Amino acid sequence: MVQIVDLSMFSAERVADPVGLADALRHLERLLAVSNTDAAVAQIVHDLLSVRSLFAFIISVWPSSERLVERIFSAFPSEPVLILQSFVTDLLFEISHTLFSIPPDLLSTDLSKNIGQFRQYVDNVLPVLAILCRADFTSEISAAEEYPEVVDEDIPFLRQKIKRQRRKFKQESPAVNPAMFSKLEVPVPVTNEEARQMANEIAEKLKSVFHFYLTVLSNAELATPLKNAYVPLSSNHSTTNERPRIVVEPSTSIVVDTRPSAYPTVQPMKAALYFENADGFGEWRILIGTNATKKLREFRRNDGKKFKIIVKKIKELSNGHFSDDNQKRLDGTRSGVPIFEAKMQRDLRLVYQVDCVPDHDGEIERQGLPEVIKIYEICTHTQLNRIWDAMNHHLSGKGREYIQRCTFRNPPVHPGDKVYLPAVFPPEVQDAIVKPTSLVLGNQEMDQLHSLLVLDKYVTFSQALINGLIAMKDVQHVFELTPQERKIVECTTSCYVLGRSGTGKTTTMLFKMLGIQRAWQLHSEGSGMPRPRQLFVTKSAVLANKVEEYFVKLLESLSLAGCTLEELARLKSRSAFRRLVDNDDVPAAQSGIPPRYSELEDHHFPLFLTFDRLANMIAADILDTDCPEAGRAAKLFGRSQDPEVLGSFVTDDVFRHRYWPHLAHLTRCLDPWSVFGEVMGIIKGSEKSLEFDEGTLDKNTYCGLSSRTNPTFSDQREGVYTLFEAYSKLKCQRQDHDIADRTHSILKALLGGAPLKGPQVDFLYVDEAQDNLLIDALLLRRICRNPEGLFWAGDTAQTISAGSSFRFDDLKAFLYRIEVEQASHNVRERAVTPPASFQLAINYRSHGGIVNCAHSVIELISHFWPNSIDSLQPEHGIVDGLKPIFFTGWDKDTVRYEQFLFGTSDSHIEFGAQQCILVRDEEAKKKLQQQVGDIGLIMTLYDSKGLEFNDVLLYNFFEDSSVDLSRWRLVLAAVDGAVEGYKPSQLQAPCFERDESRYVGLCRELKLLYVGITRARKNMWIVDKSDKGEPMRIFWTSRSQIQICTPETDVPHLAVSSSPQEWAESGLSLFQHKRYTQAMHCFGRANMPREVRVAEAYHLRELARAKMGISLPSEQFRVFAKAADAFVNCANEAPGEETLQYYRTAAECYVRAAEDRKAADAYLNAEEYELAVKLYRKAGIFDKTVDVLKSHSKKISRDCADELLTVCRLYYGSTNKEKPPSPLFSCFDEELDFLETYGLDAALMVLYKSHGRYVEAAELHLSEENPLDAIRTYYWNVFGSIAHLEYRPMSSIPGYHRSLVSLSRQLPLDPLPARAHDEIKMFQAVAAEELDRATLEALAQSFIERKEKAAALWCLNHVYSRLPRPQLLSATLDDFALFLEKFYTYSYLLYIVASHNDPVGEPGIRRLFGITRLSDDQYAVQPGSFILTTSSTESNNNDARTNASYTHAQITNTLKERVRIYLRSRVNAETWLCHHAKVFSLCLSYVSNGFCNYAGCKQQHVSLSSLDTMQYNARVGIHLQQMRILQLAYSAFPGMRRWSSVKVEIAYWIAHLYEAFFPPFRAQGSLADLKWPSIHGASEGIRVMRNWIRGAIYSLNPWRSTDFLSNILRLMKLGSTFGESDALYSANCVRWYRPEILFRHPDRYIVEDMIDSVHSSTDISLSAGILGLR
Repeated sequence: MVQIVDLSMFSAERVADPVGLADALRHLERLLAVSNTDAAVAQIVHDLLSVRSLFAFIISVWPSSERLVERIFSAFPSEPVLILQSFVTDLLFEISHTLFSIPPDLLSTDLSKNIGQFRQYVDNVLPVLAILCRADFTSEISAAEEYPEVVDEDIPFLRQKIKRQRRKFKQESPAVNPAMFSKLEVPVPVTNEEARQMANEIAEKLKSVFHFYLTVLSNAELATPLKNAYVPLSSNHSTTNERPRIVVEPSTSIVVDTRPSAYPTVQPMKAALYFENADGFGEWRILIGTNATKKLREFRRNDGKKFKIIVKKIKELSNGHFSDDNQKRLDGTRSGVPIFEAKMQRDLRLVYQVDCVPDHDGEIERQGLPEVIKIYEICTHTQLNRIWDAMNHHLSGKGREYIQRCTFRNPPVHPGDKVYLPAVFPPEVQDAIVKPTSLVLGNQEMDQLHSLLVLDKYVTFSQALINGLIAMKDVQHVFELTPQERKIVECTTSCYVLGRSGTGKTTTMLFKMLGIQRAWQLHSEGSGMPRPRQLFVTKSAVLANKVEEYFVKLLESLSLAGCTLEELARLKSRSAFRRLVDNDDVPAAQSGIPPRYSELEDHHFPLFLTFDRLANMIAADILDTDCPEAGRAAKLFGRSQDPEVLGSFVTDDVFRHRYWPHLAHLTRCLDPWSVFGEVMGIIKGSEKSLEFDEGTLDKNTYCGLSSRTNPTFSDQREGVYTLFEAYSKLKCQRQDHDIADRTHSILKALLGGAPLKGPQVDFLYVDEAQDNLLIDALLLRRICRNPEGLFWAGDTAQTISAGSSFRFDDLKAFLYRIEVEQASHNVRERAVTPPASFQLAINYRSHGGIVNCAHSVIELISHFWPNSIDSLQPEHGIVDGLKPIFFTGWDKDTVRYEQFLFGTSDSHIEFGAQQCILVRDEEAKKKLQQQVGDIGLIMTLYDSKGLEFNDVLLYNFFEDSSVDLSRWRLVLAAVDGAVEGYKPSQLQAPCFERDESRYVGLCRELKLLYVGITRARKNMWIVDKSDKGEPMRIFWTSRSQIQICTPETDVPHLAVSSSPQEWAESGLSLFQHKRYTQAMHCFGRANMPREVRVAEAYHLRELARAKMGISLPSEQFRVFAKAADAFVNCANEAPGEETLQYYRTAAECYVRAAEDRKAADAYLNAEEYELAVKLYRKAGIFDKTVDVLKSHSKKISRDCADELLTVCRLYYGSTNKEKPPSPLFSCFDEELDFLETYGLDAALMVLYKSHGRYVEAAELHLSEENPLDAIRTYYWNVFGSIAHLEYRPMSSIPGYHRSLVSLSRQLPLDPLPARAHDEIKMFQAVAAEELDRATLEALAQSFIERKEKAAALWCLNHVYSRLPRPQLLSATLDDFALFLEKFYTYSYLLYIVASHNDPVGEPGIRRLFGITRLSDDQYAVQPGSFILTTSSTESNNNDARTNASYTHAQITNTLKERVRIYLRSRVNAETWLCHHAKVFSLCLSYVSNGFCNYAGCKQQHVSLSSLDTMQYNARVGIHLQQMRILQLAYSAFPGMRRWSSVKVEIAYWIAHLYEAFFPPFRAQGSLADLKWPSIHGASEGIRVMRNWIRGAIYSLNPWRSTDFLSNILRLMKLGSTFGESDALYSANCVRWYRPEILFRHPDRYIVEDMIDSVHSSTDISLSAGILGLR
């Protein structure tokens, strides 16, 4: 097809210019004038459609567009089948999607609604039209038969039928898919005539839609958005995609963001959250419950075969295959809503119901109700019980219409078959709800019914669900919502959602977030649509973390749908690890969230934050502004990294522990939480507080508040205000701040001109809004750009939280006034829709028995104090349950009722992990624990906030109440009529109107009571023996909402056992809620000692914090140190990232304990290097400071590192006693400049010497009038380095150097320091004509004693570089022993250099070997140094090497290698002397006879009279000393021990050692004469000897040794004597190499006989030894 439109004229750049646009439109007019056929018009349209959004743009800006519109409309095909072949389908899709992408807030409500409906219609109708025009409806078949891949062919019933129908319809297409017709809410035609009629009707409808679209494109209202959709921003003159907003208020603090916003485009998309059935499944939608999914997951993990069978059965049901085995009625009755079972395998059953739920498409009010299959349970046949009768009974209460719909079935697809398609019913009609008579069920059955209908969530059996099961991923899936909940999720305006605890408020909020995110994901690809910035805010960190975790799991489940099998296999190995840490302690940097609000980017969203975290992020930005108020606000509550300033923020816990002890004397009957809540919520946090400069109500205003709107302290206002004034004064003294100070400060900064940096969010979700201050709402509103993107949820009945003292009506009114004020300053294109209000009344947490009782408390509050709580619909549970049990009649005259509840002292009852005892306060908790011991979880009402338990025992709530009986009797006014068992006089109530202020305390009590009751899911027990509980008991009895338990009745079984896993889960939940003592209890029951210690550490920290500002500093230091030690112990045994967090927390505690060194060590272990290095500096530990600065410089801020490096340089430069562990300067010049700048002459002297610049060093000494030091320094320049490690005679020294030496002899040396004295003597001894060995040896000993090893090595090397052979060969035993002792010292000093990790890092070693450090990694070597000595084959240019520079690694490796070789050469020379010295062997002839006839005898001649114990030990000693020297050489070369020559050498010395220990002549001595203390280095020698003996034993080889038996006898004796005999049994000659020649007969191995004889390990050891010798 030839293109006739010149599209280059319509490029976005050209049409952005008015001239270019005019040229393009003229070109189009010319084409239209010459196009006389419909085909030509179609070609023009086709060309325009080839560029996205071009057609819509042209129609919107072309004044003559009606000509083209008329031609297009006249070309509309007359036959339905031609529509599919024409340009119309492409044009419909293009216009439909273009219009749908326009921001809804730019359109009128009706227009936006029509565009959305028509877009959905176009998407759904064109595939149906294709089927109608091409399919044969004479014999319509089901989708399940036409598409056999959706039906498992293993089903015998269907296999043959499918094959026949495949052959019959093989050539026919397309297939009829009923689902497509269901989306249009039209039936599937059964004849071709019906199909033709339906196609014509669709064609007419499409023509009207077509006309609507073409007309709308010409609407001037859409010109700008259609232009923006085609012309890029760079070409458009507008600066932003966002609609313009005119700001007329000059003092506004909002910075107008020019980046595109997501909120006008992305709205909650209907059906974006939901999936269809899994791939290959049929038309029946499958919903599966939580419990069934859990069991399916267990089968997937443990029994893959059964898993496949269950999935196959579900697949059959989804295809409508309702055979007798698949749909057997389970409930006993034959009426009502049927419950079915499907038989799968032997005893395995699947329990389900045919239900009707709203479809996900279209408006909620008009949605059809298709039949679905709801799977309740997967169980065995024996597990089926009468619970299903109860299920039938309960469901039948929904009305007759519901029953009829659940029992209705469409006719079979084919007569005689049992394959059905689901029916679709019209929208649900209001049917009369008939409450059936109650069934008598046991506790277990009631719990099961409650779980099935309330706790279980039902999700579509989608591909995502199956993939999650395959991957065994712990993800959450989107479950079915009620119509009311779906209205909230799909609401396109701002909204308020009110509901009591457990009604699903957070769920609707989360699903709306997910829907918007999902809608963006489905439309963002290729569209450039910005990610919606969604922000979830709540007061509780635990809630924020849980919601984020749940949201991530939901996103993961949505992403699983498209995974391949390979991807699923990789996902299996991933598992979530729940860290046992306090999330408040985790640094912000580790969360992946930036510390500043302005640094948030699109990829950070959706974002889940606490309000505290959000305020800190905003403060970090305000700190950068010049506004004084801004700086004050940021410093006031910006989170400091310095642990020493932590704790300045006053929370309710801080108020209770640190402030209340100083305030309690001002009042007697008030509790700290209520007072703190009143101060924060009313005096400082109410709307009125914004009218005062200080942000607090004055006394007159507060005391004048209405008692009806603010009843809490209406009778004690003056006392509360006095407490507030005292609190404010104390807070000012401590320089603390609280939550109200924070919000007021940041609002003042923003209202005062400080900008809110960073873009505003598109959607804001505030959960548990009642926990915030009312003024917090103003701050939150200012960060959301979208007036229709606000979601507020909460429940003001739970005002136990400190600071929660407002109603939602107050919040609505406050936000309304904010919107009105902003509207007066901002000019919008259209009005903002008022927020919608929703109420959720279905409680998903508890059953009806508990819900009704709790709601009665709400009714009392609403009745007497209607303005203190929001008025909501009555809350109700889905199923009935056990009523709360009220224990009464247990007074002090009867047997103590604690024995019935908690057991006797001999047999305590232990409560389970999901059971809790609630008491009023800490005092009541301690009292009860003293009475009953550690029987379970005991918590205060305040601590229970936010927690849930299966069973709750509310203990002595009324007895511990501060409200007396006369005021509790007020509730009797709400009792209607007579109450059985009570006289009318007993029901009389006081008059509330007479003195309303007298009863305000009762309002607080009822709210506390509500919180206590709503903690329970299954059982609620109220135990109280006080008369003050009688009015409430009467009230509940009159409404039949409780059961009464007296001493005469049976006491119910309270305690239940729990598994270790349940205890562990409960402990983790309590830990996350910071209930550490209770968590310790749970972890202890779960046998998790590590977790107990972690919880205990956090508990110790809480106790330590409670003493801040109260106890003496010494006591505070002690408790914080104890907590810190506990955290260090936890870190030592913790896995993964927990280790770092425990060390970090330990460090913070050590800081509080004033133990800076330990704090620094802990921070270092926590990898918090900047904090660690600061504390090392504070503690004066400069070595560690330098180490951390050098090792982790990249993780420390530049300013901090530079400052501390300067401090370290000054410290080390000002003292000569310490040296830095690593260089502090990068080069010589930098160090020289620094030392000269700060005048550090002593360090400058060291610098000169370390770089071989002795002349400059000497000159510096002379300038300081120290001539002797100058001479000594100059000596080092002449003699200081080892050139060839050999003695240089005086004749080789230049004359002027000899003169200097001569001059030094004339100087008095005694006044010099010892080091200077010895060094000059050292040079004099070397420079002497005859080497003074004795002096050098004495000097070396002095240097060693002063740990100056380099100087000692220098001296000894001049002594032993040339050994005096003649003297040593004939030396006496004592002289040779002394020589070996000194030579060992010399060898050891060489070994130290050879084995040093960083020898070049030692200044003494560098000076010794002539090495000069040029920079941190560059070194030079002085000419003549033995380091450069190489063979001729290695180098021919020694000068070049001398002038070269070396890296640290190169010089280190070279030095160590040269010293190893040199050490080996020196030891070899010494060993040769030992081989030839006479002292190592005695001449036996001379000893025995007194003479020797051999003139050349090489053995020592010692007379018999000279042989004594000293002679014996000395001879053993020289052998051990020689072995020690050889071992040094072997250690320097680890591989030498494997050399054959070394093995021979070791064997030689072992043989000599044997003769020394066991001499052949009795007079020479024996082991009885051995005295180890007299032998120098005996312990080290024995260690070497034992090591050699063991190695020799292992390497014995009978085939390679000619004297094998002699060697083994020798080694056996040495081994048994010195504890190495066990090696004999592992020797190769015993285990592997056993020559036949050494077997006396087949079972007698000579070697083993000899070993047994030595060890005496058997009864025949002696005989075995004799036989072995024979």
